[in-house]
Amino acid sequence: MAALSISRRLRSRVGSERGAEIIEMAIVAPIFALLLAAMFDFGFLFRNWELVTNAAREGARVGVLPNYACDGSTADIQQRVDKYMAAAGMDDPSLYSVNVGNTSVSTDAGTFNACVVTVGMTQPLPSLSVFGAIFGSNIGDVNVKAASVMRTEAQAAP
Repeated sequence: MAALSISRRLRSRVGSERGAEIIEMAIVAPIFALLLAAMFDFGFLFRNWELVTNAAREGARVGVLPNYACDGSTADIQQRVDKYMAAAGMDDPSLYSVNVGNTSVSTDAGTFNACVVTVGMTQPLPSLSVFGAIFGSNIGDVNVKAASVMRTEAQAAP
């Protein structure tokens, strides 16, 4: 009779689902945390991509205005980009770089000058870098760069 009792208890424990939720949560929680961290980091990455895109556009717009030169002194363009970045909370100009250039573009209608402003920065991925360190990957920083090209109103060559 004792063997039968032990057999019933063993069968009831093997067939029991007690604690299954804890095991499922232990499996799903790290995956969910990774997805959540990726969403936060991607949100900051997208915000900063929009920031450098709009800052480059603002700088190029100043470069093609009649009283400003895109190829000479770029202080006005740099100042406009700095103002835009500061308004977005990026007060330190050492966190981003601004490159200004002037190029000629040939079309069927003629050749015109264009002002090219490129703004770039390094976006850290703090949440994903923690997961990368745990799993042996080197997920860290992403270079975010945007360029804007606007044509000047003056014709370069007939």
